[in-house]
Amino acid sequence: MRLSLAALALLLCLPTALAKPPNIVLILSDDQSYTDYGFMGHPEIETPHLDTLAAQSVLFRRGYVPTALCRPALMTLATGLYSHQNKTTGNDPARTTANQAHAQKAGKDSREVLISHIDQTGALPQWLAKQGYVSHQSGKWWEGPYQRGGFTDGMSKGFPTPGGRHGDAGLAIGRKGMKPVFDFIDRSVKHEKPFFVWYAPFMPHTPHTPPARLLKKYQAKGVPVRIAKYYAMCEWFD
Repeated sequence: MRLSLAALALLLCLPTALAKPPNIVLILSDDQSYTDYGFMGHPEIETPHLDTLAAQSVLFRRGYVPTALCRPALMTLATGLYSHQNKTTGNDPARTTANQAHAQKAGKDSREVLISHIDQTGALPQWLAKQGYVSHQSGKWWEGPYQRGGFTDGMSKGFPTPGGRHGDAGLAIGRKGMKPVFDFIDRSVKHEKPFFVWYAPFMPHTPHTPPARLLKKYQAKGVPVRIAKYYAMCEWFD
């Protein structure tokens, strides 16, 4: 993934004579092993759309996340920095006396202190905006309201909104349709603006609630129901 971010950074440095900036759609699955795609050779899971995309793309089979935890991994993607650099090493504020004292000294809630790190680092949507991009956030997002990451549009209200820990309203994307994303793309095209889409659905993360048609399909393969539910979620994400 570092190579992908480096390539994007290079793209942003290209001369302004470049005729038309490319649209960018960042697709992020949640709690899915790198092996659990058709194009990665999984014997049961079917992901035909992603398989087609992979066949038309450069595929990095040995990419590694520096911190294998939800929030730190997403923060690294958003900022291009390691966790020790963007100061995000866990999903939630550490429940330590020192951390609480630090928050009290700053006169802020400890979660607000953690979120505030993105104000110092900056994030990808902000840098893209300098190149004329509009951007949309949906799905997992831990860093407060979508505006705080520099997105021009989005779904997550974020902390301190009740339920604003890691995406709130944004977590409906994918499971309850794609309309917010499609509407954003339509508006961007109408106004002839290059766009960036952060699509990070809560899938195939639990709860595993796939459509009945997909669950039936994988149960027919003879796998245990809990496994069939996960496999079905992976295809639903596709």
